[in-house]
Amino acid sequence: MTTVKILSGGAAQGLVRGLTDALKARTGFGISGEFGAVGLMADKLRAGTPADLVILTQALLAELAEEKLVVPSSITDVGRVETALAVRSRDPEVMVKTEADLREVLRSADAIYVPDTKASTAGQHVAKVLNQLGIAYEVASRLKIFPNGATAMRELANSTATRPIGCTQATEIIATDGIALSAALPPGCELVTMYTAGVTARAAHPKEAAALVSLLTGADRKELRQRVGFAR
Repeated sequence: MTTVKILSGGAAQGLVRGLTDALKARTGFGISGEFGAVGLMADKLRAGTPADLVILTQALLAELAEEKLVVPSSITDVGRVETALAVRSRDPEVMVKTEADLREVLRSADAIYVPDTKASTAGQHVAKVLNQLGIAYEVASRLKIFPNGATAMRELANSTATRPIGCTQATEIIATDGIALSAALPPGCELVTMYTAGVTARAAHPKEAAALVSLLTGADRKELRQRVGFAR
């Protein structure tokens, strides 16, 4: 089957999967590509990896349009995603209302599962928050860092630690079996990221890629976006 090739942040994986049948019905095309840390996905496009569509942060899409790698007129916001805390489904949820609460939760965890702290949106934010809370050095040995949030959450689900916790984007938490979205990050530590889609300048199938953008952002898919963790 011919496919629309995408390079996407992991935050959009659950949404894209939920639209596979709809795209096939509309265009006859399937979906293929890669999901991962947004910085790495942008660099893959810059390096010439074939792609018809990218779904990355709003800021990265603006950069790629400036670099003439994405068609500016095609850029459309998909929705906002919170960075949040996750626990294994069998563990009690954590209560986090303040920075002090978050500091205590992270200090008491014996394993902290996070995505790439240099290339992923959520991972970069976790590193920033740990410094802000003054506990980066204290918890460094307990950080379990993985290439992207989806992998980090799968590892959390299988963790044998006594009190593990995870932190990544809500969409990646919701999409992972065996874990639960436990709490949003408190005021002063929160992060809400706008994800945006755009057809690439070298797209082999620009019409079909535009059809996928329409599905991703259409008003009739609002319930699906909310269910997988997006908010407008």
